[in-house]
Amino acid sequence: MKGKTVDALLEDIHVLGVEQYALVEQVRALVSELFAPISEEVKYGGILFSSDVQFCGVFAYKKHVSVEFVSGAKIHDSLGHLEGTGKGRRHIKLYVLQDIQDKQLAHYLQLALDAAKHDI
Repeated sequence: MKGKTVDALLEDIHVLGVEQYALVEQVRALVSELFAPISEEVKYGGILFSSDVQFCGVFAYKKHVSVEFVSGAKIHDSLGHLEGTGKGRRHIKLYVLQDIQDKQLAHYLQLALDAAKHDI
């Protein structure tokens, strides 16, 4: 059985909520704007992003969207927006579109890619 496509997952997210859908689409647009080449894969219920190496993913939940960083524990979080205490991953929760700017997601995306590349 073939896995779910990005488009099929986006349809499910749209049913979950308009705000979650808008957040996921804005995260996808930001990732595509910042990095090339970029690939997307549906896994673990979200969209995982790779640019030579897998570095983050976006996951929609009932009340928020989470951007998960594969090697997030290795990111120096001088801005204080990362959440989580696990051995490897960290995440940022987004509730409204303005959170993408307010939590400086673009800054963290670059740090996440750099951290993932150093883990190879």
